Amino acid sequence: MIAAFFHNRPLRRRLVAGSIAVLACGGAMVWHGAQSEASNAKPAAPETRLVKAIAVAPMLSADTRIAIGEIRPRLESDLGFRVSGKLLERIAEIGSTVKKGEVLARIDNQDYRNRLSSAEADVAAAQAVLVEASAAEARIGALLAKGFTTRASYDATLKNLRSAQAKLKSANIAFEMAKDQLGYTELHAEFDGIVTATGAEAGQSVNVGQMVVRVADPESRDAVFSIAEAAFANTPDTKRPPQVTVSLLSNPAITAVGTIREIAPMADAATRTFQVKVSIENAPDEMRFGASVAGRAEMGGAPVVMLPGSALFDKDGKPAVWVVSASSAVELKPVTVARYETDRVVVSEGLAKGDLVVTAGVNRLREQEKVRIVEGEGK
Repeated sequence: MIAAFFHNRPLRRRLVAGSIAVLACGGAMVWHGAQSEASNAKPAAPETRLVKAIAVAPMLSADTRIAIGEIRPRLESDLGFRVSGKLLERIAEIGSTVKKGEVLARIDNQDYRNRLSSAEADVAAAQAVLVEASAAEARIGALLAKGFTTRASYDATLKNLRSAQAKLKSANIAFEMAKDQLGYTELHAEFDGIVTATGAEAGQSVNVGQMVVRVADPESRDAVFSIAEAAFANTPDTKRPPQVTVSLLSNPAITAVGTIREIAPMADAATRTFQVKVSIENAPDEMRFGASVAGRAEMGGAPVVMLPGSALFDKDGKPAVWVVSASSAVELKPVTVARYETDRVVVSEGLAKGDLVVTAGVNRLREQEKVRIVEGEGK
């Protein structure tokens, strides 16, 4: 039989061909079945990205401003003589305490004593003329009443009387002026204070109004600062100026509270800064004139949002953040950054209370992409 099998080659070819046909038919059935299952399957849902987010809560941010200045007297007067002359002595020295009415300096008063004596003599002469004119008027008046003189004679006598009265009045005024000028040869303190500067020495000729002694009131002190123009960009209402905490640079523990009382209307020509004077009430004794101080003012600002630096995104070269909508999709919102800090940014515009801002993974997000907030991060 084996030999018959080998010799019957046509039968063998038919059996092999039939087997191949059966295998091919089965493979086709399997392929068509797999294709049908693939066409009925649903597309896989896109992956939901996990993000971290925080809820926006605007808060009032205090704008702290610090400046360096010095203590100066609020009331300071340059005292000088009201008459000119040679300075005989200057009693007041820098740093000395003076009382109101105390003599600070004297000039040579010989000329003014002579003028006073001359004015006094003029008064005496005018009084004598007035006595004579008064007697003449009385005598001529009596004669006129009896008809023994003319009216013209009486009128001339009356004119002399009135002239004598006017001369006496003028002489008295000149006498008072001479007495005042003699008094002006002494320079007196106008108020209790401290001598902060001098402008003339003994033996020097001084003119009217020339500063001889400068006196400051120690009870009224100002902290004076030079402020750049940019600091006035968000200046608060001047009707309600902020309080300023003033502290000594040499000892910050020594502080005082003051209020802004004056802002220079024009910038300094050299430094281009504005002078700001802060009035200090009950200043400590350690805050002497000329002491260097630091001023710190808290300016009330508009509500802002504090965000970590990782929340910031760039959109067309401008700052923006990703906000999670009610449908859990993210959208890019442009924002206005008030300032950048070490590890956070301060946003002034663009966000509302309750907005969910993505704080991590912002570089992998796309518009309207579905996200899921990590539990505990959106609270």
